[in-house]
Amino acid sequence: MNSEVEAAGVFTVKRIRTSRKGALGFILDGFLIVLSFLMLSPFLWIVSTSLRLPKDSFSLPPAIFPTAFNFSNYAQVFQQVPFTAFIANSLKVSLIIVVGHIFISSMAAFAFSRISFPGRNMIFIVFLAGLMIPGQVTIIPQFIFISKLHLVDTHWALILPALINPLGIFLIRQMMMTISSTYDEAAYMDGASRMWVFLKVTLPMVFPAVAVTSVMTFISNWNDFFRPLIFLNTFEKMTLPVGMTVLNGTFGSGNLSAILAGVALSLVVPLLFYIFGQKYLVDGITAGGLKM
Repeated sequence: MNSEVEAAGVFTVKRIRTSRKGALGFILDGFLIVLSFLMLSPFLWIVSTSLRLPKDSFSLPPAIFPTAFNFSNYAQVFQQVPFTAFIANSLKVSLIIVVGHIFISSMAAFAFSRISFPGRNMIFIVFLAGLMIPGQVTIIPQFIFISKLHLVDTHWALILPALINPLGIFLIRQMMMTISSTYDEAAYMDGASRMWVFLKVTLPMVFPAVAVTSVMTFISNWNDFFRPLIFLNTFEKMTLPVGMTVLNGTFGSGNLSAILAGVALSLVVPLLFYIFGQKYLVDGITAGGLKM
């Protein structure tokens, strides 16, 4: 009899704990849903306003959803600016930077993590100190250097300075530090060269870090407004963030719905890159903080 009472008591306690966990999980899920909606609300407002009539853009109180879907705003974007050329310029600059980043950052990370040379750690610390210097501080000497190379008003003025990515080197190097050196030693014993070890052994193992830094590099250069504004003068060579300012019109008199239609279109490409690389985001960032 006592055992039955004890069993019933244990079952009741477990049921209460389960119900508490269920209630807590329900509250947490509700909170996350509300938080997600708040974070997505600016994007929802961009898409909603891009489909409104121009006269409804400043209506009070503002409506969340458009009363009439006006897709002509998207056509107006291509009519007012060479939007396709801006997309092509941004893709050209961003993709070349990403490809260069993959090779340069991964090779630098391999040197800092796998090759012993005098002052390696000190050089790495000094190298990382560059992360604390804002890009606006170095833009004047950078412009002078680019002008002496006669690269002003070319896309190479944007590409060459962006090929060195200290943050990418740091993240890839940190993931390489977590890989056992026995893999390298086994390859060297089989007669492999250092470049073969880098390409065939180490680089595939740090692909999550390379992928996440590539996504970060692409998005940062795709959204870069400051450097193209400084280095580019020809309208046809401008990248998307600078070229989109034409939609704003003189003294900000442009069609807000058309402006946000252009913004919505400009989000498609980085969104696709982010969707592709998001599964590596946690692995890459977590690996970056495992070992120093």
